[in-house]
Amino acid sequence: MLLSTAALAFLCVPLAAEPDDSVKTAPVKLSGFVDGYYRYNFNNPGEAPYNNLTSFTNSHNSFELGMVSLKAEHTVGKVGFVADLGFGRRAEEFSYNDDHTRLAIKQAFITYAPTENVKLTGGSWATHIGYEAVDAYLNRNYSMSYLFSYGPFFHTGLKAELTLGNTTLMAGVANPTDLKSASSMPKTLIGQVATTSADGKVKAYLNYQGGAQHDSLRVQQADVVLTYAVSRLLSFSGNGTMQYRQQRGETGWSDYQAWWGGALYANLDPVPWFGLTLRGEYFNDKKTLLGFSGSVMEATLSSNFRLDNLTLIPEVRLDSGSPTTGLFVDHAGVATQRTVSALLAAVYHF
Repeated sequence: MLLSTAALAFLCVPLAAEPDDSVKTAPVKLSGFVDGYYRYNFNNPGEAPYNNLTSFTNSHNSFELGMVSLKAEHTVGKVGFVADLGFGRRAEEFSYNDDHTRLAIKQAFITYAPTENVKLTGGSWATHIGYEAVDAYLNRNYSMSYLFSYGPFFHTGLKAELTLGNTTLMAGVANPTDLKSASSMPKTLIGQVATTSADGKVKAYLNYQGGAQHDSLRVQQADVVLTYAVSRLLSFSGNGTMQYRQQRGETGWSDYQAWWGGALYANLDPVPWFGLTLRGEYFNDKKTLLGFSGSVMEATLSSNFRLDNLTLIPEVRLDSGSPTTGLFVDHAGVATQRTVSALLAAVYHF
């Protein structure tokens, strides 16, 4: 803890500079957020996971702290760095492969831009796959989708980005998914094609990761994200993903089998201080690659009340499993097909 405090203090000290060198005296940019929530599941379950099968909201009838996050950024000429630290349960679940500490390095990377159109990045960064993000202030729904929860969280490695007009191409090599350290382990290839329409209203992202995760698992995942801003008041987004898995057993490698899903988001902002977001999602794991043995659908309606840097998010959510699965339980612990939850979250961003 003392080392972490000293590191943060160092980030806040202006970098030494040569006389009359205004570039090197550029200040470190600090940003961050704090979030917390209260969640109630109307089935009134008696034990974990409290009818919550997605990330960061595994609680019932309890006030919970999410994460305290501090991000430092600095650029000098063609090089720069980002150090993004998180403390709390949300940070711990995001870095679940680390040593069960609630102080986590969410991101830490160095960049080098030899030209205006080329950028190289080395370190650890949040994944390019999917629509939602670990930082609560970047999402309009507070509870997370199944696509986010069972896709990759971050990558550690090297990547290169090439910008050609309104299109950016990215390719890289990284450790297996969500591992910051992977000695003697195979590596994963990652890629992205991102493009924006001339008027800026439509954005499209085609994402990929593929490779061996360890000696007995190979993964290939394709993911697409589309956003469309109809106007300042109304916008839509969509995310679809499919992940193929191949496992090795005593008789050799199995055939590839897949889990897949899609989510749609409708955003309405009638006034600057208030917005509504409806998320509808379908998630299919009928091959039991993730333990679902079927499919699940969820619908989440969230309000966003904005007051300066503070956003309050009242939310109601319905989850429904396929008829052949009992994914949820009632108060007596009996399997049930559906469950309804409500929560109130507060997010302060600076």
